[in-house]
Amino acid sequence: MRGWACWAIVVGGIGFAVPRVRAAEVAPVQIDSGLVRGTLSERFDEVIVFRGIPYADTTAGANRWRPPQPVKPWDGICDCQQFGPACPQAPYPKDSVYYREPEAQSEDCLSLNVWTAGLTGDKRPVMVWIHGGALTRGSGSVGVYDGASLARKGVVIVTINYRLGPLGFFAHPELTSESAEHAAGNYGLLDQIAALRWVQRNIAQFGGDPGCVTIFGESAGSLSVNALVASPLAQGLFHRAIGQSGTAFRNLPTLAEAESAGAEFATKVDASDLATLRQLSAEELLARAARQGEIRGNLNCDGWSLPEDVKATFLAGRQHRVPTIAGSNADEMTTLAPLATRPRDRRGFEAQVALTLGNVDEVQRLYPVASDGDAPRAYLDLLGDVSFTLPARSWARWATASGSRVYLYQFTRVAPFAAVAKIGAYHAAEIAYVFDNLDMLPRKFTDADRKLAETMSAYWVAFAKMGDPNVAGLPSWPAYNPADEPYLAFGDSATLEHHLRQEKLDLIERLLVERARLAGPRN
Repeated sequence: MRGWACWAIVVGGIGFAVPRVRAAEVAPVQIDSGLVRGTLSERFDEVIVFRGIPYADTTAGANRWRPPQPVKPWDGICDCQQFGPACPQAPYPKDSVYYREPEAQSEDCLSLNVWTAGLTGDKRPVMVWIHGGALTRGSGSVGVYDGASLARKGVVIVTINYRLGPLGFFAHPELTSESAEHAAGNYGLLDQIAALRWVQRNIAQFGGDPGCVTIFGESAGSLSVNALVASPLAQGLFHRAIGQSGTAFRNLPTLAEAESAGAEFATKVDASDLATLRQLSAEELLARAARQGEIRGNLNCDGWSLPEDVKATFLAGRQHRVPTIAGSNADEMTTLAPLATRPRDRRGFEAQVALTLGNVDEVQRLYPVASDGDAPRAYLDLLGDVSFTLPARSWARWATASGSRVYLYQFTRVAPFAAVAKIGAYHAAEIAYVFDNLDMLPRKFTDADRKLAETMSAYWVAFAKMGDPNVAGLPSWPAYNPADEPYLAFGDSATLEHHLRQEKLDLIERLLVERARLAGPRN
């Protein structure tokens, strides 16, 4: 039994519990691996939270770079009042808007957290949150992901940890050879699937309905949702999907390409073979990777969890046909594009456009740069549309074409703080509104912000319950259709709009298709 997650409280014998606030008021819950005990939410007495429930075995040692293994059952009661450790990762730079104090880390990190106001026998919709962080950082225990506010609205919230960076997304010829499925690399995605299987087996014990599961996530979490909708291994594990600012529609490497990159990585970190790589501590592996600039994570078409490009799956209509919410933020790149990469003048902007899209004149007509000072902002707007706004619209178009209902949105609210004014409706700004957790942030929000948080969380919960976000008393949110392209804009309030940045997105889409045609087919 894991020391970090489970303190044994011997049933019917001698034992003790670690003293925690009001824990004795919460009855233990039986799941397939043993008894777990949570605690009352510190925020709302009607919500119970279970933190750090193991859903798979440690990923250390021989389990490193293997599919998640079954968790070992325990005797007694697993004390689930504290979050489990985060999966090993490098911290954000201290000057990043996403920086937070480091959590405890361990390869024994595959745990999840449950917030519920339900009881066994209830059948509440379930929402499983997949955190962002470029597949290299993050955890399910980040404060703004606290599920208590949403649990009060009638759903069961689950947040998860999954393997990250070179420990979660690393392929190598030796790994493929030892795999029964002849696959390697997508271990973090397999962790997410294992967590969803845990939900199917156990969530009823927390008042949740395993037949009504919504997966939702932001950034890399949204990319993961997009990939899960395409993965045959996720069939039947969820019934609705929400993607906030991220897709997996770029060309993914083939397994052979991922293996080649993995072999090159091994050489860079001074490991001659797989056995040597597994002998390195996680800390040493990440330190060596960081020195080589190799902390990134990337999915690949491994032939098992992802038989083909996610984009190809959607274009052929082979994805899981589930109701979907998909969207982006108005100013995604203000916090993502490093200052050093931003063009300083018109000439630099033109060079970036030529590299990315090819046709400088057409792009400058819609993203004008009248002076050198306009270049950085035009670049950020263009890159945000290429990376987030267009992929969200593509998700809506392609899923709609194969028969799914999709609800498109864009988040445009700029919170009334001087620091936020500089970055606008930045990447991840919507999360606190979706979770209705503005009170957890060290800022004084306005009534308009609080109203928007109530509105967005109401739409998200309604969607989890019915597969349709519409709520009586709130603006109508029609499903996307290619004729009038409705979408909801979440700004100072929620408003129905049409044809999101249509001329710009149509141009980008056409130029990308033309460049792909000139590049020829992939080998």
